Amino acid sequence: MTILLTTLNARFAHASLALRYLYANMQELQQQTHILELTIQQNVEDMLEQIVNKNPHIIGFSVYIWNIEKTTQLIRELKILRPDISIIIGGPEVSYEYQKTEIFTLADYLITGWGDISFYQLCHQLMAGQMIASKVIQGIQANLATILLPYDYYTDDDIKHRTIYVEASRGCPFKCEFCLSSLDKTAWMFPLEPFLAAMDKLYQRGLRQFKFIDRTFNLKKEFTATILQFFLDKLKQYPDESLFLHFELVPDHLPDELKALILEFPAASLQFEIGIQTLYAETQTLISRKTNLSKAKENISWLSKHTTVHLHVDLIAGLPAENLANFAKGFNELWSWQPQEIQLGLLKRLKGTPIKRHNQAYDYKFSSLPPYTLLANKDLDYEEVNHIKKIAKFWDLIANSGRFKFTLPLLLNDDAFGNIAAFSQWAFPKVNQTHGIALDKLFALVFEFLLASQQHSLETIQQAMQQDFIRIGTHGWPRFLGEPPRAWKDHLKHKGKEQALPKRQQQHA
Repeated sequence: MTILLTTLNARFAHASLALRYLYANMQELQQQTHILELTIQQNVEDMLEQIVNKNPHIIGFSVYIWNIEKTTQLIRELKILRPDISIIIGGPEVSYEYQKTEIFTLADYLITGWGDISFYQLCHQLMAGQMIASKVIQGIQANLATILLPYDYYTDDDIKHRTIYVEASRGCPFKCEFCLSSLDKTAWMFPLEPFLAAMDKLYQRGLRQFKFIDRTFNLKKEFTATILQFFLDKLKQYPDESLFLHFELVPDHLPDELKALILEFPAASLQFEIGIQTLYAETQTLISRKTNLSKAKENISWLSKHTTVHLHVDLIAGLPAENLANFAKGFNELWSWQPQEIQLGLLKRLKGTPIKRHNQAYDYKFSSLPPYTLLANKDLDYEEVNHIKKIAKFWDLIANSGRFKFTLPLLLNDDAFGNIAAFSQWAFPKVNQTHGIALDKLFALVFEFLLASQQHSLETIQQAMQQDFIRIGTHGWPRFLGEPPRAWKDHLKHKGKEQALPKRQQQHA
């Protein structure tokens, strides 16, 4: 009997860590178990054919917010064509508030929470012909030392072409009400020795980009220091090899010992994702978020000024009691801390999260479709929410992209949010879209806006934009930038050599 583990990834470049955990812990059933990774870009008919050709008797689907709609369609077709197949679903999108969903009705079994151990146990029972007492199985939250690590099951092709996710810990001790991790009681650490042995094996197989998904990587100083030192040793041992590490950090906890280690890393080797989410005190209290903002400012500013770490800092619009003016003030304050990126997101009503307790008091309206994004609330009307969506898109294109390093100070001036909002309001009617804007068109839009604002001279605008145009290596000099520097084409040759670098390393070039 064949067991198939599958999921619909958001894109091919994502390699599913969840499926590999399940596979690693299948014990004697592992030889009968196979992994099939699909993507949400594929049509249902093609995915159905791939699955049926494997002739599975049991299928485990990993379900999350971005794939639930397509996964539901696929299971619906499977149940018509092969009703004999036992369908098991699990994952964050079906672990809470699942009772009235179509996917739950279609599935034979649901494992809520952790599936590492429980999926194997359920398959073992099914293959032994045992009666299963309940359709819903509460996943066993096993001691991490008993869970077999999945990293051997990344293929050489995965290592070469895809994002490889790793985790040194699970869970989160904080109770931020918009986040599913708020349901965890604490954070748990994997035993370091086997974990680092697995990382060493990945490194020896050629992996040079490690994306840690730990929610609070720097929670325990000694634990974090050991992992950082492991990678520093790799850099010293292989000085000609590049290395890129992505971590999620708690912003107000950065002891001197960790700072000292961070300073040892070379440029373009570290990226920190840091959740600030809100700087509005009333909102922080309402969502049970306990961040020492003065300490967070000190740490982020220190990282910005004294290290080469790429800082990706998150803000969420639409949290309780925070109107547009307060959000704008917080955005500008955060930008003054000088992170390279601010990820501006709209609140999403994730299933199971405690944020729903504010629905009535703050008149929340969320989309019924995944990812359940905010439509309006008491403090942000529908027009303001849509305005923020456009601002976020243009901010990504212009500020977060790293393409406008020299132009950005002219555009943002002393009011980053106000000026990107003004640009968004001005630019959107000219293109009627916030995606798929050609780079030459984007440059032209920024140039026209700066010229129309009359805050800077034509010469100042052209000089800044010339430097950015040369940096990004686009062919064909725009006439609105004036006469090109004599040697600008030499920069294109130099830029061409950098195309093999990871994106984050390119941004430092």
